[in-house]
Amino acid sequence: MSVEDHARNSVLREIVLEHFFVGEVLKRLWQKRIFDVEILRSEFDAGGYDLVLSRGEIVRHIQLKSRLVSSSTREVSVGLRLADRPSGCVLWMVVHDNLDFADFLFFGSAPGKPLPDLSDYKTTKHVKANREGVFLERPAHRMVPAKAFRSLGSLDAVIEELLGPIGPPADYPIEPATP
Repeated sequence: MSVEDHARNSVLREIVLEHFFVGEVLKRLWQKRIFDVEILRSEFDAGGYDLVLSRGEIVRHIQLKSRLVSSSTREVSVGLRLADRPSGCVLWMVVHDNLDFADFLFFGSAPGKPLPDLSDYKTTKHVKANREGVFLERPAHRMVPAKAFRSLGSLDAVIEELLGPIGPPADYPIEPATP
């Protein structure tokens, strides 16, 4: 698959990665015998988030971003409205060409804490110019550089960052099928 294929099908790629991420998180929580989790999806991200993940008192509003391992992208646009949401955060999924996860980059605070202050980051500009060829600012968005994100590496680390400590992996014996 070429970089052009990824660019041309970027909306589809984002949908696939969101579904894949949700499925992997729920699968991992199932394996740890954690069943009291809810995931809600936003139809569109006017509120600055794509997913809401909750367990008990923890409610996380998550904006998902993605990029290829080979990508030169070094910053992402973050909506200021995400800071108005409980425990807002950004999860930047770094993927291989085949969409397998390579890393997870996290921008946020501990569960229950607000999104870090975005006021020092530069204002985002629209990706398309207006009729006069001017790229107007998007005053409700800020460009957050990759260096502001922390690498989490594994899905277990992502889950703990989002929900707090969830304990050691539970044994998950496979029951033999009954005829």
